[in-house]
Amino acid sequence: MNYQSINPANGTLLQTFEEITDAQLDHALETASGCFSTWRLTSFADRAKIVSGAARILRHRSEEFALAVTLEMGKLIEESRGEVTLSADILEYYATNAERFLAPEQLAPDSGEAAIENDPIGVLFGIEPWNFPYYQLARFAAPNLMAGNVVMVKHSESVPRCASLFEELWRDAGAPAGAYTNLFISHEQAGRVIDDPRVKGVALTGSVAAGRIIAERAGQNLKKSTMELGGSDAFIVLEDADLSRTVEWAVWAKMNNTGQCCVAAKRFIVVDAVADAFLEMFRAQLETLVAGDPMSLATTLGPLSSERALVGLLDQVDRAVAHGATLVMGGHRIDRPGAFMQATILTDIEPANPAFREEFFGPVALFFRVENEDEAVALANDSDFGLGGSVFTADVERGRRIASRVETGMMFVNHPTWTMPELPFGGIKASGYGRELSSLGIQEFVNKKLVRIAAIDAA
Repeated sequence: MNYQSINPANGTLLQTFEEITDAQLDHALETASGCFSTWRLTSFADRAKIVSGAARILRHRSEEFALAVTLEMGKLIEESRGEVTLSADILEYYATNAERFLAPEQLAPDSGEAAIENDPIGVLFGIEPWNFPYYQLARFAAPNLMAGNVVMVKHSESVPRCASLFEELWRDAGAPAGAYTNLFISHEQAGRVIDDPRVKGVALTGSVAAGRIIAERAGQNLKKSTMELGGSDAFIVLEDADLSRTVEWAVWAKMNNTGQCCVAAKRFIVVDAVADAFLEMFRAQLETLVAGDPMSLATTLGPLSSERALVGLLDQVDRAVAHGATLVMGGHRIDRPGAFMQATILTDIEPANPAFREEFFGPVALFFRVENEDEAVALANDSDFGLGGSVFTADVERGRRIASRVETGMMFVNHPTWTMPELPFGGIKASGYGRELSSLGIQEFVNKKLVRIAAIDAA
């Protein structure tokens, strides 16, 4: 595996990083295991000093961290800055709230006393993707470090500079050696980490295919795992929606991070009464996007993360059209250096078309026309995925009812699916299991231990 920093805006190789040896990996595992033996005994206040310190460093050096994201995976620079801020927010959120979230829960047995304590379980292994190089790490590291666990991370091979910077962040914040460890390792070595008895839990954010492999490996070792996998979020538009504002949100929901987001809106399901108007307005706004250098504030359409990602997405579009889909706009590479693709809309996608079931990870919108809200809900639920979704309507109670009917892990009314530290994040079906963020995220990798006290002569 090659850990290479390549600028997708122009194809320039920036830096190559070497994989570590098996001996170095074993040393890292031993260091992490040793760190856990003391970190687990560290007070919440002392852990919080380090985690909140890391947040302050992120804010102070935000331009440095943001630049690395834009150079390595092509995110627009303003979006990269936003990701750095969000990551710092997550660190501060858990530094502030972890002790409250993990406070013992007092029970009320018929006699005596009982409580549930939340104990850390040990070394955790995270496998993380490239599309949000810091946010993904922050939401794994912050709750688990505050819970008293230590973390080891295999980041994507396409964002090694970001991976290194995030590890340096923890050292600069005063974390002990082994509390946070970045691993430049092969897939075979990653399997060895999962197998290692010193590792007690596994978290993956990635594809469905990767999820099947990692979940099986963790299961064979009887280790707790969480999986945040793909999505094909429905963006439902009802006939009473404020169409102008809804279309603005539709463009943001589709094109944020150039559509390379697991909770990007991917299936636009619009009631027939406003379908033509929505499609015309949506297309008109997508046509105004300007491809260019992601470092420039004038650029509104960045590159895909890599040449491989671009080629794969173009092939998906070609297969969809070959199976009967209509290409309303886009569908092709932009004639300029870098991994740029036109904003694209596909319609007339029948259930037999492979596009009906696939996730399109990029600037490709699938448009569906339905008769009414019942058809909209049925189509939203006719998916192998269940990560996020949204519904737009002037009637909030109607939106609430529809949100309750859609089979997904997260549902938003009059706003696209998005993330905040205090909101739980995760899905169902092929989108995975487990939750990150909020009070739920810190509960995933702790031992909920019952402590029962009774009189020695009690019956």
